[in-house]
Amino acid sequence: MHTHNNFKTPSDADELDDLDDDMVIGVIEEIAQEALVGEDESDSDIDEHDLADMGAPEPNPNADENESISSDSSFDPNAEDSSDSDDSMLEEDEAEGASSGEATSAKRRKDDNDGPCGSAGDSAAFDLDDLDDETDETVRAIIAAIKKPRSAPPEIKLEDFITDVCFHPDRDIIALATIIGDVHLYEYGNEGNKLLRTIEVHSKACRDVEFTEDGRYLLTASKDKCVMVTDLETEKLKKLYETAHDDAINKLHVLDENLFATGDDAGTVKLWDLRTKNPIFELKEVEDQITQMITNDQKKLLLATSADGYLTTFNIAARKLYVQSEPYEEELNCMGIYRGSSKLVVGTSKGKLYSYNWGYFGYHCDMYPGIKSPVSLMIPITDRIACVAGEDGNIRACHITPYRNLGVVGQHNMPIESLDINTNGELLASSSHNNDVRFWNVKYFEDFGDIKYNDKHNAYKEKRHNLPSSKCTNASDFFSDLTKEDEDNADNNDAAAGPSNSA
Repeated sequence: MHTHNNFKTPSDADELDDLDDDMVIGVIEEIAQEALVGEDESDSDIDEHDLADMGAPEPNPNADENESISSDSSFDPNAEDSSDSDDSMLEEDEAEGASSGEATSAKRRKDDNDGPCGSAGDSAAFDLDDLDDETDETVRAIIAAIKKPRSAPPEIKLEDFITDVCFHPDRDIIALATIIGDVHLYEYGNEGNKLLRTIEVHSKACRDVEFTEDGRYLLTASKDKCVMVTDLETEKLKKLYETAHDDAINKLHVLDENLFATGDDAGTVKLWDLRTKNPIFELKEVEDQITQMITNDQKKLLLATSADGYLTTFNIAARKLYVQSEPYEEELNCMGIYRGSSKLVVGTSKGKLYSYNWGYFGYHCDMYPGIKSPVSLMIPITDRIACVAGEDGNIRACHITPYRNLGVVGQHNMPIESLDINTNGELLASSSHNNDVRFWNVKYFEDFGDIKYNDKHNAYKEKRHNLPSSKCTNASDFFSDLTKEDEDNADNNDAAAGPSNSA
């Protein structure tokens, strides 16, 4: 401390003679006052250790107040001047000063750590108690979001690439086909997902997986040109269609509990019956890959899209070609049936959506611009709303006839490979190139009203609007909350001010 220079050491005996009791006590009180002013962070007074650290003699508690410091009469000028005794006295004083200095430093460190509010824990508790209203609202919002029950099952992550997903028609089970030929069966729920079993069905990539309408059997089509039918209860192979096609099978579509159709990479379509070994009929009307097959409730016509730009329709009962569309300069990737089976909508590699009147599949009656990225997948959500997805990783909802972008249902970090919706139409599942399956609760589409042709809309905002199931929020929602808060504050201020008095 800077106060050490104000005191004399016991070796300065000549100068110490000139000091009297009042002067020494006055100097001590002055130094104590300076120490208090210089150390505002500490509320403790200077104690005996502080005075010892400054070099002042310690008071004797057994002595009288007037005798706390030795007077001039106690000094013997005839005493022998012993350097040894002086040195020993200096060493003792230095040791005493060091020990008292350490004690003082330790005390100051404790005071600094404790601070004006006591311990660190007390300080933290004090800060939490003094949170302002805005912070309290933020904390409460975070806690509410954490405690909010899930509306959809958590994500499923696999080590292998997922080629297709399919919901069971009656149970909370989803089948995941992989590129190594295995099928994983998961029981899904909002609280968590459970792997029930893994079925090794194919030697090469399993490209499509479907359940029969009664849910008893699992059908799989593969790059190894085989179709396998597996019993879910016994996990045993019920039927094997070995070399069902001459080329790798790309798509499989179940018509009912017995009939199903398959399409391969060369454009061949075959119809099968589980009760027979051979196909019911086989037709080849295109030269490229079959991308999707579909039928309506009457199951009289089988429709197939292909990568060479054709929409081909087969008459199931007559076992022959019904009609084939004009060729398009783009791949026809997916399709869906809407408006009470009166409209067929086809998605293309250029992001367009072509609409056909049912039964008139030669050429489209309407064309919607859709999105800029290719439309690879389409799944009907309601009779008028479809979900489409593609290479940009976004799942978008659109209204059919008239066409409107409704917004983004969900997102993936990579291109989306497959889509499916469960039987009650509330849960949508999607898989991406990131080997993950995500679930989206789309029950809110039941409350969507019908859109009229003359309704005004903003196409730019609609394309980027995030729906309730999306993991992203809209910037407009944030600012609308701020506007609402400002309006509430203004109303409160007006109410507090009361009616104004006019002159």
